[in-house]
Amino acid sequence: MAEFNQEAFDRFVEENGVYGFFDEPITLKSGRKSHFYANWRTVVEDVWLTEQLVAFVLAFVKDRGIGVDTFYGVPEGATKLGVLTQFHFAKTQPGYNKGSHVLAMGRAKPKEHGAPKDKYFVGMPKGRVVVLEDVTTTGGSTMTTVKALKDAGVNVEAVISLTNRMERRDDGLSVAEAFEQIGIPFYNMSTALTVLPRVYRSLSPGEDIARAIEAEFAEYGVERLKLL
Repeated sequence: MAEFNQEAFDRFVEENGVYGFFDEPITLKSGRKSHFYANWRTVVEDVWLTEQLVAFVLAFVKDRGIGVDTFYGVPEGATKLGVLTQFHFAKTQPGYNKGSHVLAMGRAKPKEHGAPKDKYFVGMPKGRVVVLEDVTTTGGSTMTTVKALKDAGVNVEAVISLTNRMERRDDGLSVAEAFEQIGIPFYNMSTALTVLPRVYRSLSPGEDIARAIEAEFAEYGVERLKLL
């Protein structure tokens, strides 16, 4: 498995349409309005690109020394990534055989009845579980997933976000700080602070959008962002 290369991953994000801009602000899942989006849908709709993404995730985990037995994608945004990362990971492990690894997947809407393993999962994660998320803004969906896992007795080893928008929550905490408070390491493979400027230079959406996004980071960001 190759070492994780941050520049190569940032370039992968830039070149494959993860970021985009809007003249009129859109409303995010968090309820906040923004003139830019980050969305991995185009990547995970393509088999070849998804295979490259899985390789980046596995290299990142190895590079950070994160212990893992099961990868689990936050429903529904990272479901496919979780399943495919676990599939490729398991095949490289010593002792890979029948019953050695679970292929875990969560339900977007839990069943009303049943044991936790059936209520929340189609294949309950086992061992040291690394939760994968595509995009984090305030981390609400990710935190809900982690709490459901913990309630089911799952050992959450870490959370990894492909793209962190680097915003503070309404309580003033960053997403990383919020997870730190519940004792779970949080990692981001890329951030808007580093990738957004290069995408802005590439797409050139105009100074009005740049000023609007700079204002967003002045209000919500963990730090200010300069695009102009």
